[in-house]
Amino acid sequence: MSARALMFMGTGSDVGKSLIVAGLCRAFTNRGLKVMPFKPQNMSNNAAVTKDNGEIGRAQALQARAARTTPLTSMNPVLLKPEHERGAQVIVRGKRVATMSASRYFSEREKYLPQVMQAFSEVCDQADLVLIEGAGSASEINLRHNDIANFGFARAADIPVMIIGDIQRGGVIASLVGTFNVIDPLDAALVAGTLVNRFQGDSDLFKQGLEQIEQRTNRPCFGPVSHFEQANLLPAEDILGLHTSMPPNESQKILIAVPQLPRIANFDDLDPLKMMPEVELIIVPPDQPLPLNAHLIILPGSKSTRSDLAFLKAQGWDIDLAAHARRGGRILGICAGFQMLGQSISDPDGIEGNPGTSTGLGLLQVDTKMTSAKQLRLENARDAQFNCPLSGYHMHMGRTWGTDCDRPFSICNGTSEGAVSPAGNVMGTYLHGLFGSDEFRDNFVGKLGAQKISFLNYEARIEQVLDNLAQHLEQHLDLDALHKIAKPAKIGAQTP
Repeated sequence: MSARALMFMGTGSDVGKSLIVAGLCRAFTNRGLKVMPFKPQNMSNNAAVTKDNGEIGRAQALQARAARTTPLTSMNPVLLKPEHERGAQVIVRGKRVATMSASRYFSEREKYLPQVMQAFSEVCDQADLVLIEGAGSASEINLRHNDIANFGFARAADIPVMIIGDIQRGGVIASLVGTFNVIDPLDAALVAGTLVNRFQGDSDLFKQGLEQIEQRTNRPCFGPVSHFEQANLLPAEDILGLHTSMPPNESQKILIAVPQLPRIANFDDLDPLKMMPEVELIIVPPDQPLPLNAHLIILPGSKSTRSDLAFLKAQGWDIDLAAHARRGGRILGICAGFQMLGQSISDPDGIEGNPGTSTGLGLLQVDTKMTSAKQLRLENARDAQFNCPLSGYHMHMGRTWGTDCDRPFSICNGTSEGAVSPAGNVMGTYLHGLFGSDEFRDNFVGKLGAQKISFLNYEARIEQVLDNLAQHLEQHLDLDALHKIAKPAKIGAQTP
C-alpha cells in the first residue's frame, strides 16, 4: 500500500468538504497523479450506480469523475439512506444489508470497520493519492464512540487530517479552534492543518484571522478559498443543496415545478434542467400550492414512497396534481414519483416502513408492489416518444404493472419500461439521469412549448466546471504543501 492519503473533515455539515475533495481530485489528476476518492461512511439519499452494480453516494461518484476514474463501491463502503426520522437503509459495499434505527446502527457500526478498511486498502492499491472525505462534524464527541466515519477511521488508518471551516456561517475562527478544544488529544494529534472555505471579499482583510488560527491551533491554516460561483452547477450532496423558490410573477420561460418531499432522493435528476436558460425550475416548499402556470410538474424519487405520498396528500398537492392533469398539464413521475402516480402501492412485508397498502394518485393505470430485491444497473435506452438515446440507471425496489405500461416511456435493452396515460400528458419512468441525454432533453422541453432551445452539452459542461474548480483551488491553496502533508496509510496502526 504505497498511496499517500489525506482526509478532509469539517467543523460541521455542508462546509464544502465534498466540493473541496472533488476539486482536489481534478487538480492532482491534472498534475499527472492517479487519484482516488474515498468516504468511509456517507449519509445521503442522492446515490449513484457503479460499474460493479452497486450504489455509492453521488458525491463520491462526482469525485471519481473529477479524478477521471470509474466509480466503484469501494470508494464509499458504507452508505446510509434515511427512510424515516429514526432509521435508515444500510448499504455495505453497494448492497442493502439492513434497515435499522439510528440508535441500533450507532451501537453496531463498528462491526463494519473491517469492510471499510478492506475497501480503503483496495482503493489505495490503485492510486498514488487517496483523498478522503469525512462526514458531518469532526467535533461531535457525543458520536465518537465506535466511529467509522471521521476520527475512528483516521485513527485506524493513521492518516493526517485537514479540518475545513465555512467562513460564510460566521465564527470560523471559533469553530476551527474550538474543534481542537473538544476532541480527544489522540485525534487532535492527527490534524495536520485547517482550511478556511467560502470566503467573499478582500482576502487581505483575513490575514490576521489566519495567523490567529495558526497560533491557537499550532497548525498551518490554508486558504482562504473564495466562494466558487459555479458550485450550484454540480450535483448537490444532500437536500441542503436544494434551494426552494416560487415562480416569478411573469416569465417567458418554461416553468417546471417539483414538490419538495421529505425523503426526496436522486434529485440530481433535475440538474440538467436547471442549466437550461429556457427553463425556470422551482422546488415548491411545504405549505405552498403547486403553481397553476407550470408547464410540467415532476414528482421526484423518494426513499420512503408511501410516507412521502401521505405527506404530498397532506399538503393538498394531490388536488393540485389532479387539477393540473385535467387541464392537460404534463406530469412526470421518476422512480417513486412514478409509483405514486398509480392506483396503489402495496408493501406487505414492510420493506420501506409499516406494512400496508396506500391509495395512489390515480393518474396512471398502474399498481406497484414493493419487493426486497433492489434493481441496480446502468442503462442505455431509447425513449418511446422521440426515439432518442437515453443514458441513465435503475435504482429502485418494487414491481409496477398495469394497462398504461402498454404505452412505455422508454425501451431498455429491448424491454418496455415506464408508463404513459392515454392522453399522453402523464408519464412515469424508473429511469434516473434521463435528462442528462441532450437530444432527449431538448426534444422534451421543446414539446413543453419552448420557442428556442439553446445548445447545452451537459456532460461537457460538468467537465468544464470541474476543470474550473481545480483551477480555482490551484489559485487559493498550496497544493504542493497539501501533497507533502499526505502520507501512506498504516491499516490497523492505531486503536480507533
